[in-house]
Amino acid sequence: QVQLVESGGGLVQPGGSLRLSCEASGIVFRFAVMGWYRQAPGKQRELVADINSVSSTYYAESVKGRFTISRDNPTKTVSLQMNNLKSEDTAIYYCKARAGIDTYWGRGTQVTVSS
Repeated sequence: QVQLVESGGGLVQPGGSLRLSCEASGIVFRFAVMGWYRQAPGKQRELVADINSVSSTYYAESVKGRFTISRDNPTKTVSLQMNNLKSEDTAIYYCKARAGIDTYWGRGTQVTVSS
């Protein structure tokens, strides 16, 4: 049974930082492409960042220079360090794993950026 469990969301002031983590189980993690997506109210889910098996990364233009994605294969964890947060970063953040032809999603964690 595949599980992706996100943690680390919360309420933060503009300019603040949060670190999201996603722990995976039930997949061969070291070969999986791992990603973070987000969905704001009334908007479509969008890719924030992803990282492949050789740790090549992709970032959405809106988060470049502020967010950093990383992976730790021994603990089967992918993290998203988010700095200089803005109100427009407010969304539910989802972890996604692509393992072979299969795709899996976590349940999401809420990030709210507000003063």
